[in-house]
Amino acid sequence: MQIVSLSLHRFATPGARLWAFAMMGFARLPLSRMPGLEFWKLCGSGPDNGFTLKFNPSVYTMLCAWPDLETAQRTLNEAPLFARYRDMAAESGTLFLQPISARGNWSGKEPFRPSLSPTGEGPIAALTRATLRPRIARRFWSRVPDINDVIGADPNVMFKIGMGEVPALHQVTFSIWPDMASMARFARWSGPHAEAIRAVRKEGWFQEELYARFRVVNTQGIWGGEDLCLIQGKQV
Repeated sequence: MQIVSLSLHRFATPGARLWAFAMMGFARLPLSRMPGLEFWKLCGSGPDNGFTLKFNPSVYTMLCAWPDLETAQRTLNEAPLFARYRDMAAESGTLFLQPISARGNWSGKEPFRPSLSPTGEGPIAALTRATLRPRIARRFWSRVPDINDVIGADPNVMFKIGMGEVPALHQVTFSIWPDMASMARFARWSGPHAEAIRAVRKEGWFQEELYARFRVVNTQGIWGGEDLCLIQGKQV
């Protein structure tokens, strides 16, 4: 059963933030050689609820796909690269996710393998990744504040973060919901989010897009000063 890990790192000092920024380049080689690692992405983050043009210099994320939970946990706990991130960070936490559905591509690949028999009924995570067409970037970003206001006000959102590979053009949103029903209600509600989805389909806003859903199967570490499994509704 494939497991996807999303690791969050917060860096408190200017030196640590500079190190984290530099590692967006320097971490690529050790990640490309890491045994068992099937797919990986290094991302910066924003201070808002979803897609954002703003940059948060304190928080960086690392998304990895592994063949199983045991490999994911052992490598994250023992590999020197991940240990160095934890040593440099003021706090770190990781979510372990089981893919239950995936549609689309990321950098020309289909990175997630949904399980034929997903386990458990626990919290549901949603990931949306998109490469914007430059010609529609201004139109897209004009809609984002309304969408972010809606997701930020939704009491069902347990966790949320906006991430990015390339500012303005390569964007990722990640959120956790208590169940599939609450997540579906937000996605289908006839408000700014539903209107934007219709525009994406009609006008072809994205060069590449990926929509994936996961079950949260485990967590480890601290975020916002609390055990990550206890966080509900807090922004990074």
